[in-house]
Amino acid sequence: MSTAARGGAPAQERELRAQGRKTMRRLLDAAMVVFEKRGFHAARVDDIVKVAKTSHGTFYLYFANKEDLFHALAADAGAATLALTSELGPIGPDEAGYRELRTWLGRFGELYLHYGPVIRVWTEAEFEGGVAGRMGTDLLTEVTRAIASRIANSPTATAVDPQIAATAFLAMIERFNYYVLSRQIDFAPDDVLDTIATLAHQGLFGGNHTARVPRRA
Repeated sequence: MSTAARGGAPAQERELRAQGRKTMRRLLDAAMVVFEKRGFHAARVDDIVKVAKTSHGTFYLYFANKEDLFHALAADAGAATLALTSELGPIGPDEAGYRELRTWLGRFGELYLHYGPVIRVWTEAEFEGGVAGRMGTDLLTEVTRAIASRIANSPTATAVDPQIAATAFLAMIERFNYYVLSRQIDFAPDDVLDTIATLAHQGLFGGNHTARVPRRA
């Protein structure tokens, strides 16, 4: 996952050396731990610096406040998502196309799990209209556009509107991973990947892959 996160407002005012970047990364990672345990609204700067084993003074060298730190985390998660999306190659109807899609979906799930505390805050908190809300909208637009282009450029794609199909596909995988993250469902990871990849491959790319049927106890 990305380790080149941007800092908050104070960190933008100067060039960070290697040690400074490590300290900032430690604060960001500590914040994810605290957000996961306490939630965004209950989390305090004091909690974050304790987990990071540093001081309040050090915290304020990199971030103006808790909200500023969250925006940096959201930007980090967004950049990692865009980078992953750009790596999705052409998807044909054959086994190679299925494998490309399945591998990408697996990496998407790993990224979602890594940034889980941030995504849960982003999804559950009321950030609409604010900086984080606009970031989320911009990210959704860019990722949807990239996936739509893969669908539109596939010679065997089914007769669907690429933009609508990409939006529906992204909504499905985002919400499914959210259910996994919040422990609302419990399926074997391989079964999840096989099923979602097959649905998308056949439904959007005219795939001919034969799905493996999971065995249930």
